[in-house]
Amino acid sequence: MPRSSFIYVTVIKPLLDFVVALIMFVVLSPLFIVVTLLLAIANGGQPFFLQRRPGKNERLFKVIKYKTMNERKDKNGQLLPDAERLTPIGRWVRKTSVDEVPQLLNVLKGDMSIIGPRPLLEEYLPLYNETQKHRHDVRPGITGWAQINGRNAISWKQKFEYDVWYVNNVTFLLDLKILWRTFRNVAQSEGISSETSVTMEKFRGN
Repeated sequence: MPRSSFIYVTVIKPLLDFVVALIMFVVLSPLFIVVTLLLAIANGGQPFFLQRRPGKNERLFKVIKYKTMNERKDKNGQLLPDAERLTPIGRWVRKTSVDEVPQLLNVLKGDMSIIGPRPLLEEYLPLYNETQKHRHDVRPGITGWAQINGRNAISWKQKFEYDVWYVNNVTFLLDLKILWRTFRNVAQSEGISSETSVTMEKFRGN
C-alpha cells in the first residue's frame, strides 16, 4: 500500500468515518426510530439482532443488524426458508438498504468503516484462501467496491476479488466514488438478491 494510502487509511479515514457516521445517524434518527418500532411489531418484539463478525485483522466484534425475518417454523420445528420468513416491512427495509442504518453505531464504536469489504460470517474464516484473507487488512464497511458492483447478485469469487482489489487500491477519491455510486444503486434497488435467494447463498469455500 502506498504511503499516501497508508496515512489515509490509518489516520484520516477513521476520523472521517466517525464524523460522517455521527451526522448520518442524527439525520436518519427519525427513520431509525420508526423502522425500529415497525420491525418490533412485525417480529413480535425484537427489531435487532447482534452477530459476531470478523473485522480488521480478523478481530471479532458484534455487528448490529435489523431483524428483517421472523422466526416462523415448520411442523418439525425447523425454520422456514428465508423467503417465507421475510416480513413485508423487512422486505422494504432490505430493498431500500435501510437495514444498514444500525451499523452506523458500529462505525461510531470503531469496529467498522463507512466504506470497506462487508463483514461476513465468522464461520467463513477457515474457508478463505491466502489472497481472500487480505480482505481483513482494513476495517469492514457498510458499503464497498463489491456492493456497488453487484452486491448479492454476483458470485462469491467475484465478490472477494473486488474486496481484495479495494484493499490494494484504497484512496480518498475511490471512497468518494463508492459512496456516490452507493447512493445511486440504493435509489435503483440494484443487486439486493442473488439469482436463487432473497439474500445470498452461503459461502462453501473455494
